[in-house]
Amino acid sequence: MKVREIMTSDPLTISPNHKVCEVVNIFIANKIDGAPVLDENGKLVGLFTKSHIYRAISRGLDMNTKVEALMTRKILTGHPEDEFGDVVNATVPRLPVVNENGRVVGIITRGDIAKAFFNSYRNMSLELDTIINSTHNAIISVDEKGIIKVWNLSAAKLLGIEAEDVAGKNILDVLPTTKLMDVIQTGKVETFMKVKLNDRYFMSNRSPIKKDGKIIGAVAVLQDISELDKMSKELCYVKELNEELDAIVESSFDGLFITDGKGYILRYNKAFEQLTGIDAHEYLGLSVEDIRRDGIISEPVTCHVLEKKKSITIMQTSKTGKLTLTTGNPVIDARGEIIRVVCNVRDITELNLLKHKLKKAQGLSQHYENQLRTLKMRYDNSENLVVSSAKMRHLLDMVIRLASVDSTILITGESGTGKELIAETIHSNSSRRDKPFIKVNCGAIPENLLESELFGYNGGAFTGAKKEGKSGYIELASGGTLFLDEIGEMPLNLQVKVLRFLQNKEIIRVGGSSVINVDVRIVAATNRVLLEMVQQKQFREDLYYRLNVVPVHVPPLRDRKDDIPPLAAHFLEVFNYKYKKNKKISQAVVDILMQYDWPGNIRELENLIERMVVTTIDDNIAGEDLPSYLRDKVGISSSYIIVSGIVPLRDAVESVEKQLLERAYANYRTTRQMAKELKVDASTVVRKAAKYCIIRDS
Repeated sequence: MKVREIMTSDPLTISPNHKVCEVVNIFIANKIDGAPVLDENGKLVGLFTKSHIYRAISRGLDMNTKVEALMTRKILTGHPEDEFGDVVNATVPRLPVVNENGRVVGIITRGDIAKAFFNSYRNMSLELDTIINSTHNAIISVDEKGIIKVWNLSAAKLLGIEAEDVAGKNILDVLPTTKLMDVIQTGKVETFMKVKLNDRYFMSNRSPIKKDGKIIGAVAVLQDISELDKMSKELCYVKELNEELDAIVESSFDGLFITDGKGYILRYNKAFEQLTGIDAHEYLGLSVEDIRRDGIISEPVTCHVLEKKKSITIMQTSKTGKLTLTTGNPVIDARGEIIRVVCNVRDITELNLLKHKLKKAQGLSQHYENQLRTLKMRYDNSENLVVSSAKMRHLLDMVIRLASVDSTILITGESGTGKELIAETIHSNSSRRDKPFIKVNCGAIPENLLESELFGYNGGAFTGAKKEGKSGYIELASGGTLFLDEIGEMPLNLQVKVLRFLQNKEIIRVGGSSVINVDVRIVAATNRVLLEMVQQKQFREDLYYRLNVVPVHVPPLRDRKDDIPPLAAHFLEVFNYKYKKNKKISQAVVDILMQYDWPGNIRELENLIERMVVTTIDDNIAGEDLPSYLRDKVGISSSYIIVSGIVPLRDAVESVEKQLLERAYANYRTTRQMAKELKVDASTVVRKAAKYCIIRDS
């Protein structure tokens, strides 16, 4: 403790010329009993206290006597940075404190000394309480009569009784089963004693408290045995883990070689012994340099790993003449220091056996990857994209390949062919799949708003603009994909700005001046023939070639009729679920749908299925439920037959015969009516029905 921490700063001082009577009044007025004496230069020349006044009175001296006649001139002084214990003791009741220049800056009085000792005692007491209450184990102490003196927080927690509830009570009233009083009687230390207190078991260490050779109490330190049980289980787990690790290391087909962070060998397995020809414990504890020196391994990879602090793979030659491929991996702690190096050693012969298989696998890798991508996309996007025809499968394969690159794509095709789904497929299979996919219909936004919607605007750019401005679709798509649908409807004056954006990947907001860099992929779509528009000066030629980097044409539905049945089934399922129906489409309806040209493409088919689901009365949708324009177009009595694959002709004929008879039996009541419609004899109908086991459903 420093002197400056306890001294009274800037004390009252007196001069040598003060009279004793004056000093008496000063002491009484300021309630002090001593003061330093300073000369006219402020230098300490003495110390005058109430004792000097008492001696003057006892000697009968005149109270007008000056202080310099009575003051103590030979005095001890202290410095603010002195240690309190080095300058203050019982024989020094007061101590003036001076700085480097000899000026008085404070004084230590008996009151200051008493206050210092009290604060020190209080701090020590608080520190001791803090230490006791911070201890994890329970601590309980009693005096020689068994009165509880210490009951720390851990004791309160473990025993469920607060310290204030036991203060001043006898230990036997609180814990009747305790043997702590026996320690006071015997004076013996008892360690690692298992005790039961308040229905809990503890490990107890009990000791007598002695002062001047006399026992004045006892103290017990309790540890909850459940913690020891937990530690025991953890040790068992670590043991089992080590045994399991040993089993794994020894069962490895490859050689395993482990060192510490300084290159000293910790362990190696039997496979390593067989590869190198060394004994089980021959090199444990030695350095990898010893292995190099003895020619066990030509070039230890551990040395390279320790030098470069990263994984290293090299070819090695062992003492047995075997060529091995060895990979060393560093194990790094939280401080970035290598604490282990684990080396995996494999006989190269095994790798050579696998070399040809690997080449074959690599040759097929790209093909399999494309196939898996296609299948994944089919299942992942089955709710939106239905693909069955060869044309669409080929298109899908190309789309998946294009998704992996960032080229600008122009999707063309008639209205309703699914161009937007193709754009979504490109985005969802690209590296930008987790970023925004922004769709902009260039034909749906008014021409005077399209520029601000695409490029955004700054506050006050035009009447009605938001004060804080607004980000455009291009900014919102940053990092992702921007889909410009109906690009052919974009005004010519705006095409210039779009071209500049495609070239430089940067934009300027409407009403702004700062350039904003944007990383976005562009996919455009149109149902118009842009090249003809270019020739007619309706579309900029430079923008056309900038967009038409990779053209993708989506064929109309009439050119891929194999997709009609699965599409119809898909839409039927969707609308059955939406409207809680259970409709089914007959084969006759599918036959008619296959013959129709579908000028509206997939959108027209989707609308037709929804219409039939919500308007037909029966659950089975028949040919007569179709709209008249469609039936008139294809002819309701058409005998169109779908051939989905190659089968033996005889089997195909029998299949068609059976289907025709089943339908005839369902639609007509008599054999004669059936024969007339099928244009055969009635006997032929009976014979064929018997052949295919067809009977009229009652």
